[in-house]
Amino acid sequence: MDWKTVNFDWNRARAFLVTVEEGSLSAGARALGLTQPTLGRQVAALESELGVTLFERVGQGLKLTDAGLGLVAHVQAMGEAASRLSLAASGQSQTLQGTVTVAVSELEAVFLLPEVIERVRSELPGITLNLQVSHEVANLKQREADIALRSFRPTQPDLIVRKLREDPIWLYGTAKYLAPYSGVTSVHQLNNIQIIGFEQNHRLQELLNSTGHGWSLSAENIRVTTLSQLLQWELVKRHLGLGLFPQPIGDREPAFVRAFESFGPPMVLPLWLVCHRELHTSLRVRKVFDLLAEMLSS
Repeated sequence: MDWKTVNFDWNRARAFLVTVEEGSLSAGARALGLTQPTLGRQVAALESELGVTLFERVGQGLKLTDAGLGLVAHVQAMGEAASRLSLAASGQSQTLQGTVTVAVSELEAVFLLPEVIERVRSELPGITLNLQVSHEVANLKQREADIALRSFRPTQPDLIVRKLREDPIWLYGTAKYLAPYSGVTSVHQLNNIQIIGFEQNHRLQELLNSTGHGWSLSAENIRVTTLSQLLQWELVKRHLGLGLFPQPIGDREPAFVRAFESFGPPMVLPLWLVCHRELHTSLRVRKVFDLLAEMLSS
């Protein structure tokens, strides 16, 4: 490689890339933890080094010039290489000090992880745990998390995956809510049943209708939706409908009973533990990974 031809600051190339990907100098500055003027100076310095104009002002915003557009793919490749380097370097860490980020859903965080966290704090006091609680899927390759608990098996070849268990999924309600349906012998008698949904779409309705149990739900049966699993939990406790929960979690709530068990077997939800292959060589990540596997396996 002819290093004399590389006549620009790579850090300034990062400033250009983050401005492109975030859409503005202000958003790019927030992403990097810089001030907007600082990021603007880095981009301007890169333009000076390269001898090209990368952006033009359009009103209050920025627009890529033809020259800038022609360089985006190259700087994106640099960003991906830098991310791989950071990931590989993190994987070499053989200390039990530092932060481990675990991506997890609300119900798993509240009902499955407290005991795991307790053991980490007791046995691995040098590790700081960052719990990323969200319904969004964290991108492990982009370092959004070190470890993730997921209900589906990832397909990327550079991820380590371990299937921990399969949990039955039941509809749960309170005895008070289910009392009027005590004599029901068929799902066709449940025209007025209410189920707390996840999103304003028909996926939950279609899922239950496709189980083979004879459900024939419509939008009228799902009049409340929320992505917050804890809010679903509280709404079920307030006798407002049924909620779909994993058996190890739903069974621990004294106010809940399984609804209509006789109508057929439950659905099954797998639980997968996921980690990037290179990060699994990091001692602190491996220790947390192994504890999760030990304590959450069936």
